[in-house]
This record gives sequence, structure tokens and C-alpha cells, in this order.
Amino acid sequence: MKDVMCLIKSEHTVKTVNCPGSEAHLDGGDGEVPALNLGELDLTTNEFILDEVDIHIQANLEDDLVKEALKTVSRMEGMLSGFQSDLSSISSEIQTLQQQSVSMNVRLKNRQAVRSQLSQLVDELVVPSTMISVILESPVTEQEFLEQLHELNNKINFAKELSFRETLACSDIQDIVDRLKIKAVTKIREFILQKIYSFRKPMTNYQIPQNTLLKYRFFYQFLLANERQVAKEIRDEYVGTMSKIYYSYFKSYSGRLMKVQYEEVADKDDLMAPAGFFSKPSLKSRNTIFTLGQRGAVLSPAELEGPILIPHTAQRGDCRYPYETLFRSQHYALLDNGCREFLFISDFFMVAGNSALDLFNCIMGKTLSMFLKSMSTYVSDCYDSIAIFLCIHIILRFKAITAKRNIPALDNRYWEAVLELLWPRFELILEMNIQSIRDTDPQKLGVLDTRPHYITRRYAEFSSAIVSINQTFPNERTNALLGQLQVEVENFVLKMAAEFPSRKDQLIFLINNYDMMLSVLMERAADDSKEVEGFQQLLLARTQEFIEEILSPPFGGMIAFVKESEALMEKGQLDRLKNDEARITQLVRGFSSTWKQSVEALSQDVMRSFTNFKNGTSIIQGALTQLIQYYHGFHKVLSQPTFRSLAVRSELINLHHLMVEVKKHKPNF
Repeated sequence: MKDVMCLIKSEHTVKTVNCPGSEAHLDGGDGEVPALNLGELDLTTNEFILDEVDIHIQANLEDDLVKEALKTVSRMEGMLSGFQSDLSSISSEIQTLQQQSVSMNVRLKNRQAVRSQLSQLVDELVVPSTMISVILESPVTEQEFLEQLHELNNKINFAKELSFRETLACSDIQDIVDRLKIKAVTKIREFILQKIYSFRKPMTNYQIPQNTLLKYRFFYQFLLANERQVAKEIRDEYVGTMSKIYYSYFKSYSGRLMKVQYEEVADKDDLMAPAGFFSKPSLKSRNTIFTLGQRGAVLSPAELEGPILIPHTAQRGDCRYPYETLFRSQHYALLDNGCREFLFISDFFMVAGNSALDLFNCIMGKTLSMFLKSMSTYVSDCYDSIAIFLCIHIILRFKAITAKRNIPALDNRYWEAVLELLWPRFELILEMNIQSIRDTDPQKLGVLDTRPHYITRRYAEFSSAIVSINQTFPNERTNALLGQLQVEVENFVLKMAAEFPSRKDQLIFLINNYDMMLSVLMERAADDSKEVEGFQQLLLARTQEFIEEILSPPFGGMIAFVKESEALMEKGQLDRLKNDEARITQLVRGFSSTWKQSVEALSQDVMRSFTNFKNGTSIIQGALTQLIQYYHGFHKVLSQPTFRSLAVRSELINLHHLMVEVKKHKPNF
């Protein structure tokens, strides 16, 4: 208290900090605290003094805090303003950095692109020492030589490209690249020519060096791209060598092959109806020219593409073959070698289309011409029509094989040329046979015989052979010629039948010949073929006529009566026969007493007359069936009112009993 008092005494006035809290107490309106005038105060009490002092102290303290807070706020405001300014600056710097980054990225890409191109350019311009040493020293058969040759080819092409652009750097490597190219070309040329020359050695399997060349087909591609003269030299050398090899091989093979042909072959007199022949000629020890037999097996897939014949092996075994078998072996060897050769030249010499065909013809042309010439010579004197027709179908099947293999080499020239030789000859031989039958005089053919004639047997064998072969590759011209041949044979059979004095013998001859021809045809031809249907109709008609003919002697009276009665019944005039009781009585009793003997004799006669047991049996069955039908008609006529009162009707044989008895006479197999 004393200290406070002293302070009051010593200081007559006290100033305070302007503070919001003090305005309520002291502010006179200007924000300043008025000076404390001690003379105006009542200082008689201590409490008052202390209260006033506290008020002033508090006001001063608050004024200091406010000032400090304002300073702090001011500093914070400055800091925030600076921070905002710094943020604006950072954002601007980020944008600048982004722009710089994009620019740097573009420059980097450009440099990388330039570097890649320059690196590639440098790599292509540089000729490594490995390439030089391999090209100069390594054998061409080494894998590393082939790899380095590819690289050298790339550098040669790159150098050419640079020279077109007039790149100065190209001149730095041109000399060494040219030297390496010359060295590589020289080594490749020697290697390929050595392989080609190896083909010429006797007994050489040229397919082995061919396969070796295919492994190094890039050698020829390199020569063709960089040294065309050398490539042409190699191709010409190959063409010349292989042309001679094929010609020599096939000429020798064909010559040796013909030595194992049948010694006896058909000549111009070996026709179906040769002039001057009075009996069936013997074809002993020779291949028959009208019968197919086992000759058609040459068209089966197993034999068509089977191993070729080995002539010296066949000679040692004393084997002989028909012409078509030799033809198949010869041309399958040609097909096999031709297809392989075409594939080789297309692959190795990189040719296709007409270029490949032209190159193939250069190689095989001489051989094919030799084949055509020798074939033309043989065919011009060949009269074996089945052999010619088999050869035609061998070629048609070989054409299909080459088409399946997608090898057009032989199609465009050779196959068609062979067919142009064979078709006219086949047609000529067939026309000669047709004419021979047309000109045949039955009276000059010797003794008459109801058995099948050898001319019709020849026709049947020949026709069935041609029809069966022709089914796979039908030919309208062939069908037309076979139709002409069939007409002439039918006419010939009728002319021969006319030589027999009795109609019965005529029918037996016709039925035997029709049945034989039909049987032979059905063994090979389809059941619905024109030839089969034609002879079936002829056989049926003549068989029915023959049945009537053999029933006529023993049962002719009854048959005539039944036919006459049925005709009058249709007209309603049956009463015209009511006075024929004696005739009817004779017919009824005659049939009852003789029918068994007649049927037995009929059966024996039929079986003696026909060479085909099955056909004879069928005729007997038909005759007995027809007999029962006539007797049934006889029963029916006599049951009419006109004849119902006849006493002889009781002597008629029961129809069912007759059928049972007739069955006993039917031959059993």
C-alpha cells in the first residue's frame, strides 16, 4: 500500500493503452484514456484507490495484448500474402516445367529416331570381319556360310539402295562388298555345277543330289539377284543334263520293257467275224483280244499306282505281259518323275505358271516326243481294241492323279497328245469289227449249230469289257459305236437263225445266243445298261414264242380250241361250236392219256436244246405254267352253258391235281 501511494505521489498522471475493454469505462469518445487528476479524487479510502489502480492496470495490460495480437495478425497476413505469391510462382514454374518436359520428350524421340536410323545405317555399312572370313574360307555347305550369305545379300541390296540416294557413305563399303560378292558367286557356282555333273555318273540316283540342292535353294536366289549370267549358265547346264538323263533312261527302259510283251499280238485279221474263217480260231498261247478277263485289273488303284515293272526281273522269270500293262508301267514312271521334276524346278529355280511349264518342257520335251513317236508307231499297227481302250482309261486316270496333285506339267501337252493318238485308233478298230460282222455271210461259216455262235460270244465278251471300263469315264462316241455294233450283231444272229430249216431250231439258236450275250454282259455291265435291257427284251420275246412252239405238237389241238373259243366268247358266238362234241371228246381224252408223257418228253427236249441249265429250267417252268393256264381256259370254256351237258366233262382232270402232278416234272437245282 505504501508502494502504491508512493507511485501516486510521484506520478501525477498515468496514460493507458487504448483497449477495447476500457472504452466502456473511460472513453470519452476519442479512444484515448483521460489523464488521471489526483486532485480531483477522493483519496480518503484505500479501497477506492486500489480499485482505480486495478482498472488502470487492467486497461494498460489489455492495450498491450491487442497491440501484440494486431502485430501477429499483420505478420500472418504478410506471410499468407507471401505464401499466395509463392504458390502463384510455383504454378507458373510447373507449367514451365511441363512445357520443357514436352519439348525434351519430342527432342528425345527425334534423337532416338535419328539414332535408330543412323545405327541401322552404320550397322548396314559396317562389314564385320566374321563375314569376310566366313565368305572367303568356309565351305558353302556350312550353316554359317549360308547365314553370312544372307547378310551379304542384305548389304548388297542396302548398298544399291544407298547408291540410288547418292549417299556418300556407300562408296566406303562398295569395294569390299563387290569383292565378297564375286567370291561368293564363284564358290556357289562351283558347288552347284559339281552337283549337276554328279547326275551324269552311271547308276546315279539323281534325286539325292536334287534333294541336296533344295536345301541350298538360296544359292540360286543369290545368283539370280546378283549375277544373272551365272544363274543362266547353271540353269542351262541343269536343263541340258537332265534332258539327256531322262531321254536316255526312258528310251532304255521302254526298249527293255517291250521285250517282255506277249510274242503273239492281234493283227488285221483278228476281227469278230474274219473273212475266210470256217470255225472258231484258236487263241492258244496268246492274250485273247476280245475278253477282258484279268486285264481290267490294271485300272484298279492298287495296280494303277503300283510299282513299275522291272524288265530284267520279268525276263529272268520268263514273264510276259499285255501291252496295256507295259503302257501303265512306262507312263507311271513318267508321271512320277515328271511330277517330281516339276516340283523341283518350281522350287529351286523359283518359277511358276507358264515359266515353269516352259522350263519343264525344255527338260522333258525330248523324252515326251520320243514317247509319242514310239507310241504312234506301235498304235498304227495295233488291232487289240481292248488294249487301246485300257490305255485310254489309264491316261484318263493319270490325268486325274496329276490334277489332284496340282501338277499341270503333263496335262497341257502330253496327256492330250496321247489321247489324240489312241481315240482314233480305237474307233477305227471298232468300225472294222462292225464292218466285219456286217459283211459276214452265214453260209460260209460251216456247219449249223444251235449252240451260241463264237461271233456272238466274242461280241458279248468285248461289249461287256468296253461297257464295264467305260462306266467310270463315259464317252458318247464309244456308246454310239457300241450301239452300231449291237445292231449288226442282232442282224447277224437273225441271219444265222434263218439258215435253220425249222422255226423251233431257229428259236433255240436265238435264245441260246441272246441268253449267252445277256449272261456275259450282266457279269460286268450294270443291270440298267442299254445293252442289257435290249437283250432282255429280245430273250423274253423269243422265249415266249418258243414255249408256244414246244406246246403246240402235244397240246396244239387243245390250245387252238381254247383260243378259238375265247375269241367267240368275247363276241357272244360260242354256240357256233356246240356241234364239236366229237372234237371236244377227243381233246379231253387225248390230254388225259398223254399229258404226262408229253410233259416228260418236253422237259427232256428243252434240257437238251439249251446250253444254259438255268435258262432251260426257266423255259420248262414257263412252258408248264402256260400249259396249266391253257388247261384252266379249257375248263372254263367247257363250263359254259353250251358245253355243260357234255358227258365227257366228267373225264376232265382236276386242275389242282394237275398242278400237283406238273410240279413233279419241274427240274430242281
